[in-house]
Amino acid sequence: MKLYRTGLLAGVVAGAITFAACGSDNNPPGSNSAGGSNAGGSSAGSSSGSVGDCATGSLKTEGSTAQQNAITEWTKAYQQKCSGSTIAYNGTGSGAGVKNFNAGQVDFAGSDSALNAAKGEIGAAARRCASPALNLPMVTGPIAVAFQVSGVDKLTLTPSLIAKIFTGKIVAWDDAALMAANSGVNLPAKPITVFFRGDSSGTSNNFAKYLAGAAPSDFTLKPDNAWPGKTGQGKTKSQGVQQAIQTTDGSIGYIEWSYAVNGGLKYASVDNGAGPVELNADTAGKAVAAATVAGTGDDLTLKLDYATKTPGAYPIILVTYEIVCSKYSDAAIGKLVRSFLTYTAGDGQSVLSDLGYAPLPAQIQAKVQASVSKIG
Repeated sequence: MKLYRTGLLAGVVAGAITFAACGSDNNPPGSNSAGGSNAGGSSAGSSSGSVGDCATGSLKTEGSTAQQNAITEWTKAYQQKCSGSTIAYNGTGSGAGVKNFNAGQVDFAGSDSALNAAKGEIGAAARRCASPALNLPMVTGPIAVAFQVSGVDKLTLTPSLIAKIFTGKIVAWDDAALMAANSGVNLPAKPITVFFRGDSSGTSNNFAKYLAGAAPSDFTLKPDNAWPGKTGQGKTKSQGVQQAIQTTDGSIGYIEWSYAVNGGLKYASVDNGAGPVELNADTAGKAVAAATVAGTGDDLTLKLDYATKTPGAYPIILVTYEIVCSKYSDAAIGKLVRSFLTYTAGDGQSVLSDLGYAPLPAQIQAKVQASVSKIG
């Protein structure tokens, strides 16, 4: 049940990850280390994932703020290795990224949810590409339930408790159900202030999917990129939620782990039924490793098990996909997309744990590398 703050997280992550490479035992989250070693059978850092064939030109990309910190680090490292390239990423949110990709305004999009057939996104993407579009999982972004309560340093929550807080059924920190789950913690008689993403966000979609899957009787709202609840206050982008929690005593909100770490926020352990699980790269990776591939061919849409009771698996996760054309009308753009994503799916995975993300499990990483190699 111990919570890790920024200064302690890197050492824990470095010692805990068994499925992918770490950047450095001594670099804290948010550092800019681009180095890495191969550990636990991951192919991160292997020659198959290095930038062996630099491409020149410029890419315009847009989308998920969840992967913003990863993309920033990857872009810097890639452009140092491939000086003839420029990668420009605009973190506007998953919904905007998909919309503008399908409109042909960006070369690839980052989205915390795969393209949705029911919304016509798959068909629109295929028409835009004149070829099938692919959902390629690239960043595992655990979702932290972050809080700011004076005098409270640790907190354990169940799916039911989280659902009731975010739907307004639990409104005070000294609620009997919260106190029962946190024996020995001095929870104050103070109102709970809830913050959520007010813009279109894959983080909202995934958080709502988790609650609908793990606490269906307490969370009956329909998951969507727009947060479906009416309790609390909406804030724009991940940075907005981060800043709101930082400055509001008695607050709670959902936010990507990297932003919680960088903001020095405290975040809860989650008990999905197999005991409280702390959020770190290893526990998030265990949840991703349990996912199954729902896509066909080179599309790697994943099906996550939000109700998992796997011991030691942190269940509230999202996977950010890079949404790309399988074949681009401009061969030069296709080559640069392939080259950049060859790096992000390979050597680039080794820096993620230092940035507040979990690297892809080795078996999924290998599938992503194979799909990337076919982009034309």
